[in-house]
Amino acid sequence: MKKPMEKKKILVVDDEENLRHMLQVVLGKQGYLVDGVANGEEALRSSQASAYDFILCDIRMPVVDGPEFLRRALASGIRGTIVMMSAYGTVDTAIECMKLGAYDYISKPFKNDEILLVLKKAEERENLKEENRRLREDLAREYSFSSIVGKTERMREIFSLVKKVCDFKTTVLILGESGTGKELIARAIHFNSNRQKAPFVAVNCGAIPENLLESELFGHVKGAFTDAVSDKAGLFEQADSGTLLLDEIGEMPPFLQVKLLRVLQEGEIRPVGAAATKKIDVRVVSATSRDLVADVASGRFREDLFYRLNVFSICVPPLRERVEDIPFLVQHFLRKYSALLGKSTVRLSPDFLDRLMGYPWPGNVRELENCVERALVLCEGDYLEAECLPENLRLGESLPAISLLPAGEFSLKRAGEMLEREYIRKALVKTGGNRTHAAKILEISHRALLYKIKEYGMD
Repeated sequence: MKKPMEKKKILVVDDEENLRHMLQVVLGKQGYLVDGVANGEEALRSSQASAYDFILCDIRMPVVDGPEFLRRALASGIRGTIVMMSAYGTVDTAIECMKLGAYDYISKPFKNDEILLVLKKAEERENLKEENRRLREDLAREYSFSSIVGKTERMREIFSLVKKVCDFKTTVLILGESGTGKELIARAIHFNSNRQKAPFVAVNCGAIPENLLESELFGHVKGAFTDAVSDKAGLFEQADSGTLLLDEIGEMPPFLQVKLLRVLQEGEIRPVGAAATKKIDVRVVSATSRDLVADVASGRFREDLFYRLNVFSICVPPLRERVEDIPFLVQHFLRKYSALLGKSTVRLSPDFLDRLMGYPWPGNVRELENCVERALVLCEGDYLEAECLPENLRLGESLPAISLLPAGEFSLKRAGEMLEREYIRKALVKTGGNRTHAAKILEISHRALLYKIKEYGMD
C-alpha cells in the first residue's frame, strides 16, 4: 500500500488578523497545515518549537518586524523556506531580505493563485535541493573506499595512497591496463576529498578528434571559428573548484601537450579565440594504459609534461595479478545486477567460479563485470552455472596470442594476422555465423569484416 504524502506545514506571520485567517483557509484547502502568529517574536518561538516547511512573513509588523525576524531566524538555524510579504513601498526592503537569505517575496495585495504559485515554486526548489543532496550522498557512497573491491595487499596499498593524496591539489597519474578501474580510483580521490561537493569532470583524450579537443578542454569565444556561434565554457572551466580526469592522457596530441603544461604551471586557461586568460582552480588527475616512459623516450610525449603529471603515481594491477579478488568482485557484481535484473535469489555454482578463477581476463575488471551481467541474463535457474559463460571460458580457453606462430618464427606481421583471424573466428562462432552481429562486437564495419573473411579464406 502506497504511503500517503506528508502534509507540508506553513507558518503565516502577519499582524493583520484577516490576512492570517484568509491564508489559513486558502492554504488549508490546498492540503497545507497552517499556523498563524502576529509578529516576528511569536514567529521565532513557534518556529523553534515546531519545524515549518515554509514561512510567509510580512515586512512591517510591531515588536519584531520581518527583516529582524529573518536575521534572527537564519542565525538560529531555522530551516523553513522564508517568503516575505511586502506592501507598496517596501519592495526594496523585500529585495534586501532576499539578499539576506529569503527565498522570494510577494507584493500585497495578492491573488490566491499568486501565493499558491510562489509556494509551488519554493516546494519544487526544495525537492530539487533534496534530490541533489541524495545524489551527492549516493555518489560519495558509491565511490567511497568500501566500494572499490579488493582484498589483496596491492589493492590495500592503493587505498592507502588514495587516502594520503585525496585532500591535496597534487596532480595524480593513474597507470594500468584498460578495464582495471582507473576512473573508479580517480572518482574515489575526488569524492573522498575536500572537493567532493564541486564537479567531477572526465574526458577521454583519445575519443575526441584533435581539431575539437582544444575547444573541448579550454572552451572558445564567439566567432573563434566557423561554428562558434556563442561563447562556450571548456571542461577545465566546468571543473573549476573540482577535479578533472584526463583519461588516456597518452593520446593527447603534441600541440595540446604544450598548452596543458602551461595550464598546470600557471593555473589559468585561454579559451580558443580569447584575448585574455582565466584563472581556474582545478585538481588534475590523469590516467593512461600506455607506457609513458617509453613514449617520452621516443619523443611521442613531452618529458616536462610527464614530470608535471607524474608527481604522485598510482599503478592499478591487472586482474590476473590479483586473482584472490575475483570471488569478491563477482559477489559485488552479482549483488549489483541481481537487483537490476530482478534475480535476487541467484547463487554461484562452484564450477562457475572455478572457470572465472582460471581465466586470464585480458579485459580485466570490466570484462569480468560484463561476464557476470551476461551470465545473469542467461541464467534460468537458482544457480549461475558454467553454461552461462561465453564459449572461451566454458572451454577453458583464453584469447590467442603469438604462441600461435610456429616455433622459431617471430614475424609480428604474421602474428598479427593470425591473431586477427582467430578473433574473427571466435566472433563468428559466438554469433552463430551472424556477420552483422560479429562485425558489431569486433567493432569494425560489416564491409570490413566481409573483406577480411575473404582475405583469410574463411568462407
